Amino acid sequence: MREQQKTYPVTVLCRVMEVSSSAFYTWLKTPGDSEKAQRKAALEAKASQLFEDHRQTYGYRRLSDALGKAGIKSGHYQVRHLMARLGLKARYPKRFKVTTDSNHNKAISPNSLDRQFEAKAPNQVWTTDITYIWTLDGWLYLAVVIDLFSRQVVGWDIADHMRTSLCVSALQMAFWRRKPKPGLLHHSDRGSQYASHDYRKHLSIMKMEQSMSRKGNCWDNSPTERFFRSLKHEQLNYEKFRTKTSAKLSVIDVSLFTTANDLIKTRLSIPVAI
Repeated sequence: MREQQKTYPVTVLCRVMEVSSSAFYTWLKTPGDSEKAQRKAALEAKASQLFEDHRQTYGYRRLSDALGKAGIKSGHYQVRHLMARLGLKARYPKRFKVTTDSNHNKAISPNSLDRQFEAKAPNQVWTTDITYIWTLDGWLYLAVVIDLFSRQVVGWDIADHMRTSLCVSALQMAFWRRKPKPGLLHHSDRGSQYASHDYRKHLSIMKMEQSMSRKGNCWDNSPTERFFRSLKHEQLNYEKFRTKTSAKLSVIDVSLFTTANDLIKTRLSIPVAI
């Protein structure tokens, strides 16, 4: 109305907009309130958009950080009340399945990594682990290998079992894609797959040094645990997979495995023998 009053009488504009002339003139005298309302509306719209873009998984801290990256300054306290007012409630994971069997008599490697998670260059330190995915057809298992320098997945495989061959396949993908120099430090938990003779044989052929977490200590492999948490918390746990194929297609969504100069091909495994 403020712009259109240059062309049309205020009385006509007020009649069209169904407001009184006195209300319009009062509004003109308090531009600060109008600008404040606009900023509030913009904040609410952007917060709702970011919340949906991240699959309704962001709490007030992460949403506040996301708003800051979008150029909208907002404190944690403000965003917490904003989410309550808008009814934005973060979702949390539900199902759980144990994937680590450390009750075995196989050899255990020392914890050489010792939580030194900051690699100085690519292909110096890799971490690995297995997670689970529920479908109406049954469980699927995903093994990944992560380069600590970039914190990106460099090798992976997915199957309806979690035998040693699953982990070996993920390791083979990482090795043939990156071709690391001898001496790379390979860290995992104490699971029977990683302690097996077959897996150790592959590490020996690839000239990698094996490191293992302390028993029952997930913090010793926290970068991989954090990746799995993000993958499941922000994507997989809130999709209802009817088939294992649909779950695999969701897992190999290329956006999950994109790096600056590389993209893992959307394939379920690689037939490589060492």
